[in-house]
Amino acid sequence: MLQQQAEAGSAAGPLTFRRIVDIPFEACLAALDGWQAAGPGGELRFGDSRLVGPMELDRDTGTRRFEVRLARGPLLRPLRMRLDLDRWSASSTAVELIPCGRVRPTAAYFRAGHLLLDAMIRAWSQHLSSAQDRDAASRGRVPAGSGSPGREEVRSPSLVTGSHS
Repeated sequence: MLQQQAEAGSAAGPLTFRRIVDIPFEACLAALDGWQAAGPGGELRFGDSRLVGPMELDRDTGTRRFEVRLARGPLLRPLRMRLDLDRWSASSTAVELIPCGRVRPTAAYFRAGHLLLDAMIRAWSQHLSSAQDRDAASRGRVPAGSGSPGREEVRSPSLVTGSHS
């Protein structure tokens, strides 16, 4: 039964990773668009996993889709998956990572899926925080905590140009 749901690709089942994140949908899209625009034909890397190709739009539902290559370890080929982003509310985004083929539900698979979503959410949060800091600075206000010791540097995911399979 698990394999049938995984093979369907669009059938969300127990092998799908779902999160509701407290980041506005538009902010998630703006960050992804900005990171992808940084290089022609570029890929986004989150750890060893990659978002590849342009974003697709489902005109009926408004869902934004990306193709993903999920890295499960050094000895396994990356697994082809789909990342769906949907508006959940005015301030939240629904994120789903869905396998596009057969999947063995191993510990490496679940670890890799959770690590990818954690890395993406962390990058979106840092991007949003950085954008808010820039906005406040442009209005002449200094954000609370700016320049304080221990503040983490905001980093975007690695951008890779070219095609890697």
